[in-house]
Amino acid sequence: MATTALPPTVDADVARVTEALGMITPRWNVRVLLALRAQPLRYTELTDKLPWLRGGQLHPRLRALGDAGLVGRTEHSVHHVTYHLTGRGTTLLPVLPVIATWAEEFLEKPAGPVSTVQNVEDSLILLTRRHAAPILWVLKTREEASARYLADIVMPGGYWTNIYPPLRQLVDDGLVDTAGTGLPYRLTASGHGLGRVFGTLSAWAAGRSLTHASRHPVWGTPETNTRTEPGTWVSRQSRLPAPPLSPVLEAGTSRSPRPVPELFSHAAPARPAEVPVGGARR
Repeated sequence: MATTALPPTVDADVARVTEALGMITPRWNVRVLLALRAQPLRYTELTDKLPWLRGGQLHPRLRALGDAGLVGRTEHSVHHVTYHLTGRGTTLLPVLPVIATWAEEFLEKPAGPVSTVQNVEDSLILLTRRHAAPILWVLKTREEASARYLADIVMPGGYWTNIYPPLRQLVDDGLVDTAGTGLPYRLTASGHGLGRVFGTLSAWAAGRSLTHASRHPVWGTPETNTRTEPGTWVSRQSRLPAPPLSPVLEAGTSRSPRPVPELFSHAAPARPAEVPVGGARR
């Protein structure tokens, strides 16, 4: 059943990307996946790697990641249980550096250093805003659109002024802009920069090799996406097997490499007293 007035294949694509984002955005989920990237771990070994998760906070995250098909549980004996990344979870890891690279380029720069994993988490919060994905999809396709048009496509059947809260949020986040009240909305440079992120997420959700990201019909690069057959880019169930990919997650980005241990740094970076000018908001 369609959730937007987008064409069925596009609506399915947006829905699957939204679901993929929903799997990993909840707090600490990314860090749980990273903790399991090298080898299966017992519960106590996981808590040693994630010491700030106490009082039963880890169990719900493992359960949710298991329901999403990203983490598996193996009972070796009554008192010996290990957790591991599934094939689907392993193929998700290379998506994270793509998100981190976007954050390095477009997120506002705080006063202190920010770990790679913090960049990923801050980016995911922006991308999972209510109605964010379909709004960004429409604006990428049309270049600009009125609030009324966006409402008709993104929330068909609803009262059209309900589009304004998510639009204001995306403007505050620095992903969308408008020249004034009643004027069309368009993507900012940060919003356009999400092309590789959304293309990669779509490829992963469809069980495709991540090399297909550049061929995405909306978010792909102009020289490659014209080769994609129209109407064939449909995301499928997230539990379908994906092509094998390297399980290694590079800790840093191409702009600023960082050592692997920093991925597990959970100290909250200091925020500046004033929001810096330019860049998507954290």
